[in-house]
Amino acid sequence: PALFQMSGSQPQMGRGVPCLRCRGLCTGFEPHSWRKICKSCKCSQEEHSLSSELEDDRKIGRLLSDSKYSMLTARLKGGDGVRIYKRNRMIVTNPNISGKDPTFDTITYEWAPPGLAQKLAMQYMELIPKELQPVAGTDGAFHRRRRLTRQLPLYDQDPAQCRGLAEGEQKLMEEFVKKYKAEALGVGEVALPGQGGGGKEEEKPQDKSIDAGRAPASPNGALESAPAAGHYRCETCKQPVPGDCPVVYADRAGYSRQWHPACFVCCRCAEPLVDLIYFWKSGAAWCGRHYCESLRPRCAGCDEIIFSEDYQQVEGLAWHKKHFACLECETLLTGKPFTLANASLLCTTCSHSR
Repeated sequence: PALFQMSGSQPQMGRGVPCLRCRGLCTGFEPHSWRKICKSCKCSQEEHSLSSELEDDRKIGRLLSDSKYSMLTARLKGGDGVRIYKRNRMIVTNPNISGKDPTFDTITYEWAPPGLAQKLAMQYMELIPKELQPVAGTDGAFHRRRRLTRQLPLYDQDPAQCRGLAEGEQKLMEEFVKKYKAEALGVGEVALPGQGGGGKEEEKPQDKSIDAGRAPASPNGALESAPAAGHYRCETCKQPVPGDCPVVYADRAGYSRQWHPACFVCCRCAEPLVDLIYFWKSGAAWCGRHYCESLRPRCAGCDEIIFSEDYQQVEGLAWHKKHFACLECETLLTGKPFTLANASLLCTTCSHSR
C-alpha cells in the first residue's frame, strides 16, 4: 500500500547554485540587493531553484495556518513554533516478476492529494500529464517546486520578506493577507464525481477527506454503478466527466462544480494550480500570484505587491518609485528618458551599450 509521509529536509541551497535557464553560462546565484533576480545573469530566483523542500513546506505551512485549512499543517516538535505543511508523499511499491527472483520497483511522488486510498490517488496521478507528475528525481518534481515559487511567493504573505514596504504599510499588508486567507484561499479536494464534500454541500472539506476515495457500496458489497455519461461536466473544458474517474472540487465554488485533474488551472495564466492551492474570485480559481495582482499592482522591479497609492506606471506595468531604475546601472529613471523591453527598464546609456 502507499505510504503517506511528511517531507524531510534537504540541504540548503543558495548562493553559488547555477542558473537552469542559462545552462552553465551563469556560474552561480549572486543575489541582487532588492530585485528578486540574480545580479550575474538577471534571471529570477526560481531559475536557480534556491529553496529547500523544508523551506517550501514551511512557506505553505505559514500560508495555510490561521485559515480553515490549518488541519493540513502541524507544529514541529522542538521547532520554533511555526507550523509546517503536512505535505503527503506517496510511495508506491510494485513487484517486478520478470526475472528469476522477484524485485520491487519503488516510485516516490513528492506530493499526492491527501486523504485518498492508493487506487484513487494513482488514478488522479494518471490523469495529470506525465511531464507534470511530481515523481522524485524527474522534471515533474522540479516543475512542481518551480510552480510553488512562482505561484506562491513568500513575499506575498510575509511582510518580513518584503523590501518595498514603506513605513506604515506593513499593517496594510497584514490586513491584505488576513482578508485573502478568510475570503479567497482554498485547497482543492479530490473525490469521485458526486462525492465531493462527502456528498453534502454544507459539509466542511476536512470532514470528508478520509472517505473521499471510496465509492459508495451497495447492500451486496459490490460498487454501485457510475452515473450515466455526461451527468457531470468539467468547469474548465465543459466536457463530460466519467463517473469512475476522480475530479477536483473547490469548496469555495460549491460542490456542484468539478474539474478534470488536468483542468484545475489558474484562470489567468492557465498553469496547473500547485498542490491544488487556489484563490477563488469572480467565479474562477486563480493562482496566488495572479489573485494578488488582481487586487493590487505588482512592482515590475522587485516583484512585490505595491501598497502605496503613489507609484510609477508605464505601459500597463507598475513600479515602486524607488525601484523605477535602470536594470544595469541602477540609475533612477523618474523624469529621465528610458527604454522598456521585456518589462525591464534601461537608461539611454545602457540601452545603447547593449
